[in-house]
Amino acid sequence: MEELLTLKELLHQGNITEALLVVEELEEMSKSDKLNKIFSYGIILLLHLIKQAAENRTTRSWNLSIHNSVKQIQRTNSRGKAKGTYMSEAELLATLEDAYDLALEKAAIEAFEGKYESEELSQFVQQEEIIKKAMDLILEKNQLITDQVRIE
Repeated sequence: MEELLTLKELLHQGNITEALLVVEELEEMSKSDKLNKIFSYGIILLLHLIKQAAENRTTRSWNLSIHNSVKQIQRTNSRGKAKGTYMSEAELLATLEDAYDLALEKAAIEAFEGKYESEELSQFVQQEEIIKKAMDLILEKNQLITDQVRIE
């Protein structure tokens, strides 16, 4: 909020150069917030995909969480009026790869009633397959999302 007040004051003063610097700072803050949200939802998405793969089962709750995470990532990444996305496919992939270890740690707490540590749980799943599935869901390449993540 402080930045907006500063911007308003700079514009009233006619100081366009400084005002543009504040605008750039606001843009950077907004983008950073979007990227952090995508990362957080990526962890949740990967967590449930890991549990599905490791336990070779699913629940309605996991399916709902997967569905919601995918939709939130898509929504957050969309630029809306400006069209396009905040993150490219390569950046999304890098974000999911970065989020994977945190998701695996959380999955170790939840999967198999917390019986395995994350290193042990990793033996039950293939990281590349999990990340590919997440990417497919986010990019809507996998039409199985409506079948697999059906919310009844």
